[in-house]
Amino acid sequence: MVEGVVDTLFPLLLKEWKESWVRATNAPGELKCKVELAWGEGYDDGEALIAAMDAAGVQTVLATDLLAWSYARQERFAADMTAQIAELTRRYPGRIYGLADYDPFDIRASLEKVRRDVTEHGYKGVYIHIYGYDIGLDHRKMYPLYAMCEEMGVPVSMQVGHVLEAMPSEHGRPIQLDRIACDFPDLTLVGTHTGWPWVEEALAVITKWPNVYLSTSAWLPRYFSPALKQFLGSRVGSEKILFGSNGLDWTRYLEQFHELGLPEETAHRILVQNPRSVFGLDG
Repeated sequence: MVEGVVDTLFPLLLKEWKESWVRATNAPGELKCKVELAWGEGYDDGEALIAAMDAAGVQTVLATDLLAWSYARQERFAADMTAQIAELTRRYPGRIYGLADYDPFDIRASLEKVRRDVTEHGYKGVYIHIYGYDIGLDHRKMYPLYAMCEEMGVPVSMQVGHVLEAMPSEHGRPIQLDRIACDFPDLTLVGTHTGWPWVEEALAVITKWPNVYLSTSAWLPRYFSPALKQFLGSRVGSEKILFGSNGLDWTRYLEQFHELGLPEETAHRILVQNPRSVFGLDG
């Protein structure tokens, strides 16, 4: 088994956050798939989270409090956990880092918060869940964020592919990363959730641009698309794919990942080396 695994997309599954998510998604029809069931009960505190990481062989997580915006209600789904993530980063150095959020409907305040999270709290990037805003990833309201992150040298992760909440999935088409990369050639971009059902579209973008990557988050390896499985075994694929769980059980996920039969060097790149390099975890 590979040691030192880095999870590049982990919703901060403390019980207080998970309970706020469940309360917010009780509106009939708003959540089409009970994703919280896959997340388990949640962790009581940071100590319990670290113990679970140790048990699964996960060295580091990039935690987000997931600013998911409700398409129906036009408000945030769950609690803002910025302070908790910053405290966990201080308490467990090298084990937990944050991914900042961004609200394109409140640009100036969001940019100030992103800069503060990165410079003062050691956050390692930004994570975007675009769908509820009813705009695309390449919308003009997103460009101030991309410009600032390019200037600061921090990556922007964003969910691409379909969305399980009752929101328009079209806003997550992976081909939008192509336009963003054209306009911000020095910005590192990470598309998450494999891009399904537009996986081949996502693979086309990441093979074109040296600064664009794809995360396996939210999909157990047993259900990876055939195109992604084939790509993982290629030389280029081993350099452009990052591991992320999106809160799925680490032990189950890693067991299925190793069942793919990838060479040990390839597995190490995807699970450890690529995440550390892309998110600057080595210095």
